[in-house]
Amino acid sequence: MSAATLDALDSLESEAIHIFREVAGEFDRPVILFSGGKDSTLLVHLAAKAFAPAPVPFPLLHVDTGHNYPEVIDFRDRLAARMKLRLEVAHVQDWIDDGRLVERADGTRNPLQTQPLLDSIVEHRFDAVFGGGRRDEERARAKERIISLRDAFGRWDPRKQRPELWNLYNGRHAPGEHVRVFPISNWTELDVWRYIQREDIELPSIYYAHRREVFRRDGMWLAEGPWGGPRGAETLELKTVRYRTVGDGSCTGAVESTATTLDEVIAEVMASRLTERGATRADDRLSEAAMEDRKREGYF
Repeated sequence: MSAATLDALDSLESEAIHIFREVAGEFDRPVILFSGGKDSTLLVHLAAKAFAPAPVPFPLLHVDTGHNYPEVIDFRDRLAARMKLRLEVAHVQDWIDDGRLVERADGTRNPLQTQPLLDSIVEHRFDAVFGGGRRDEERARAKERIISLRDAFGRWDPRKQRPELWNLYNGRHAPGEHVRVFPISNWTELDVWRYIQREDIELPSIYYAHRREVFRRDGMWLAEGPWGGPRGAETLELKTVRYRTVGDGSCTGAVESTATTLDEVIAEVMASRLTERGATRADDRLSEAAMEDRKREGYF
């Protein structure tokens, strides 16, 4: 197929596959950061296309907060088994148990993922870490290059971003440094959903409307779980909801929705004026620079 006949999804797919192949040729120990969410599932699908008929040559790494939704963990394990991928899981609870981390008073473990991630990168000597970050999600992520250098402490410095002209990527790094790689940087949430529909990609069931007991906090519908809640005047209500993004249950909210099919989800996304993180992630509401501060510390 010539470039002139490529549609928007074909072009985005081609770019992502090119990035996967470039990294495979330049780095020794890449890994795909995998949460079981739609974006990381899309990464695995694109990686499979990039190297077919050979298997995906990278393992998966999941930093498990212990506060994930059971449907997502089940999906993660089934996908890894079906595709015969090695799955490395860094359990935040292990870091809490041995004193490397301390449980937060608010119950959220999302900020606690950074140290297990950095420790796992060092332990397994990963030199390139693929992630599903997209520029449309949040302003700090919009600053990120497709290949982003991290120093020996895993820290990100926006002033050291390298130019990426003509699809040429600079992966040079000193010993102890590594890069984060974002093959779907240029995709939007709508692109992701349209591609999922076109490719018939399976996702965790919580991305579609279902009945769940939730309570209202800070303008979001949160589910009851080990992270605490409801508390005070908060009360559980049975609602028809779905999740636009998945993560730590303490800070990932659901949206009221009746969208049970891909067509209905796509129509809903087209009508929304908020990104999925802006609408449903409490950790990004802490400050204007919440995400950028965490990225400087080594967060994805």
